[in-house]
Amino acid sequence: MLPVKSRYGTSPVVFSLMSNDIFPPADALGDAEFLCSRSMNAEMIKAAYWQGYFPWPDNSIDFIPWAHPAERGIIPLTEFHLPHMVARMVRQKKFELRIDSAFEQVIRACSQRPNGEESWITVDMIANYCQLHREGWAHSFEAWNRESGELAGGLYGISIGKIFAGESMFFRESGASKFALAFLGAVLTACDVDILDTQMVTPTTELFGARYIPREEYAAILRELRGEPLSTAQLRAAAIEQ
Repeated sequence: MLPVKSRYGTSPVVFSLMSNDIFPPADALGDAEFLCSRSMNAEMIKAAYWQGYFPWPDNSIDFIPWAHPAERGIIPLTEFHLPHMVARMVRQKKFELRIDSAFEQVIRACSQRPNGEESWITVDMIANYCQLHREGWAHSFEAWNRESGELAGGLYGISIGKIFAGESMFFRESGASKFALAFLGAVLTACDVDILDTQMVTPTTELFGARYIPREEYAAILRELRGEPLSTAQLRAAAIEQ
């Protein structure tokens, strides 16, 4: 194992996969938090999520890191908290929720970082997640401005049975991404999903109840809850009830 110095800091890294579609269980990593490959495709991404990894590309290095952090950010949906300011915004009905109506627009918007910062959502990531969307694994929750009809914000992620792995959010209007996150929590709860995997805890996700758990605990939860992805039709049906 060698240290990698990049956006990840310095962390032990295992440099190769056993094959393009085999990710070892988390306990095989030891102290490492990244497994690396030379390429990435939609089948690899599905196999990675099944074992708790997620891709975290960096154009400054010539391999694809797959992260399985020592601590994982999650929101148990029984603990999902709707901040007062977000609840008020939902009641005002400034935005309309749509699901999977503009997935590629959402992921491309998420890839655009402020001040020209390099994004981990690379061209390959966009192509592969759009493929996962076509296959029914990746979904977008979108906030549309009711007056202008414009996409104001949203998020996307991966459905893995009773776990939903949130990937990224964006907003063009204040509060739009939080609106999408609020409805994500409500819709997932209605679909009997147990865990929203936030990967990391940010100031925004912490407002909604995100907290860290050890990798071993996340791996055990994943083994119990992983399964076939929810369909767009299932998510939209649940949204109608909200």
